[in-house]
Amino acid sequence: MKIDFNKNSDNLVPAIVQDASTRNVLMLGYMNKDAFEKTSRSGKVTFYSRSKQRLWTKGEESGNYLMVKDVTVDCDKDTLLIKAEPMGPTCHTGSDTCWNTKNEADFGFISHLEAVIAERQLNAEAKKSYVASLFEKGINKIAQKVGEEAIETVIEAKDSNDELFLNESADLLFHYLILLRAKGFSIKDVVKVLEHRHKK
Repeated sequence: MKIDFNKNSDNLVPAIVQDASTRNVLMLGYMNKDAFEKTSRSGKVTFYSRSKQRLWTKGEESGNYLMVKDVTVDCDKDTLLIKAEPMGPTCHTGSDTCWNTKNEADFGFISHLEAVIAERQLNAEAKKSYVASLFEKGINKIAQKVGEEAIETVIEAKDSNDELFLNESADLLFHYLILLRAKGFSIKDVVKVLEHRHKK
């Protein structure tokens, strides 16, 4: 890997650290050639501290190391992206990230949809909504709806109308998210099972 440490007068390159699992950005630090080489040898993210004027391994005092999983360099060869597994909170304040955000997996619109489902379940004003009515009818009705949508998805899969197939797939996923919520789980719990199976 060629890294241009000489592009800046201080011989430092920015190193963005990203959680290898959640893909959340954890922190930004700087590396010189020695810091990069120590990171490569030890497997623990090591920066060059501009305030301490020395190499600094993240977690050397707290034990909250950042264990390296992958390192890539950008197209200009002067910025690093480090995917790592955090051994605890990353920020010195105790926060998961240096932006004071939770380091939790985010599945984009699916996560947003889960939040809407949760709000409809808990919000008394939303009791007239379709989602709230399903929760009111109980787990058997919700599970039944998942079964119905699964059958309809299979039927459309055997046909050639892609639009109908995608619409039934969306219905199935939507009702499955409701079922997960009714059982006290979320899509994150399912992903954890899949990740565990993948590691075997």
